Amino acid sequence: MNTQLHAICDSQGRPLNLFVTAGQVSDYIGARALLSSLPEVDWLLGGRGYDADWFREALQDKAIRPCIPGRKQRKTRVKYDKRRYKRSNRIEIMFGRLKDWRRVATRYDRCPKVFLSAIVLAALVIYWL
Repeated sequence: MNTQLHAICDSQGRPLNLFVTAGQVSDYIGARALLSSLPEVDWLLGGRGYDADWFREALQDKAIRPCIPGRKQRKTRVKYDKRRYKRSNRIEIMFGRLKDWRRVATRYDRCPKVFLSAIVLAALVIYWL
């Protein structure tokens, strides 16, 4: 029983939107699910798992500039702002704050809906602190 959490957070590392998928599912599924709920921003920082041409085009249609490094297997290199990408540690800090909650870190709940509810409760507290 494996899950993967996809999240949108602001520049301060506060969670804005969350989506849970099965662990073996591609990151593209989470990207497609969260695409419609993206806030109006200038840049989007993401990991290599979100590197897809259709995702980059969808971001550009929304006037968002992607800062996503290319996958290792990509034949054509993709340019991204390396200096800006160094700020992606805020995303990891948000996940670290979520894992401070023991119930989330050890995944006590077997049901994905209950697990997402625990994550959302922790995210609410993190957002307001």
